[in-house]
Amino acid sequence: MPAHTATAALEPPAPAPRPVTGTTPAERHSLDVALQGVGRSFTTAEGPRTVLRDVTLTVSPGEVLAVIGASGCGKSTLLRAVGGLDTAFDGRVLIGGSPVLPYDERTAVGFQEPRLLPWRTIRRNVELGLPRGLDRAEGRERVHHLLELVGLAPFADHRPREVSGGMAQRTSLARALARRPGVLLLDEPFGALDALTRLRMQDLLLDVHAATGTTVLLVTHDVEEALQLADRVLLLSRPRPVPGGPDPAPGATVGRIVDVPGPRPRDRADAGLARLRSDLLEGLGVESHSH
Repeated sequence: MPAHTATAALEPPAPAPRPVTGTTPAERHSLDVALQGVGRSFTTAEGPRTVLRDVTLTVSPGEVLAVIGASGCGKSTLLRAVGGLDTAFDGRVLIGGSPVLPYDERTAVGFQEPRLLPWRTIRRNVELGLPRGLDRAEGRERVHHLLELVGLAPFADHRPREVSGGMAQRTSLARALARRPGVLLLDEPFGALDALTRLRMQDLLLDVHAATGTTVLLVTHDVEEALQLADRVLLLSRPRPVPGGPDPAPGATVGRIVDVPGPRPRDRADAGLARLRSDLLEGLGVESHSH
């Protein structure tokens, strides 16, 4: 049987949202993030290229912040700075009040591609995210809990080629949560999925956030996804030149921070969200048509 045929048969629905009763304080670990004048420039053949400039904001513990902006405006660069994956930035990044460290273990990162090891089972891929020095029995219990949370416990002994793209992305999310990070950094995590699976993964992320309470920074190109998932939306934008005026300083900075009203999960057809969507699309330079 072709691999894709077997995969289709294995795609279960995302687990239904569950109440958070019984979650311990240790499982609901979250940290604040403070960005203070963060900038980043790169050396290119044409000379220095400034991507980010003077990004300043604070993300509260347990908040979901979506980051949007035009391609190349520094969204992923900002995420890398928060995770300590890139330390050559200007300004300061504080996590829980102390400076970010290289490859900071208070954070975990989920990427657009699951990046699973094909020779390891789903369970053993999730185990890769466990912190060093954790008791083996506690580690097994934590992995089992996470597999149940993302609806993959029945598939724990399958390998990545035996499951669908959505299930692989669930595995990646569980792996990122295995160390119980105070800050979860997600870089276009659902961008490679089909539309229906993407909606299911959005609902799953809300369920996981309710259960873990971790702070989330989500980079996305999808304005509707940002409005569905986030408490606030950060729009990164480059200053526009003023006719007859001096050229603006290079690099994207905070163009706008939008509060998203209402508790989650939100009604995707809500008229208030539609207005915010139009405003954000306008900020991205995309003309929005109302019908």
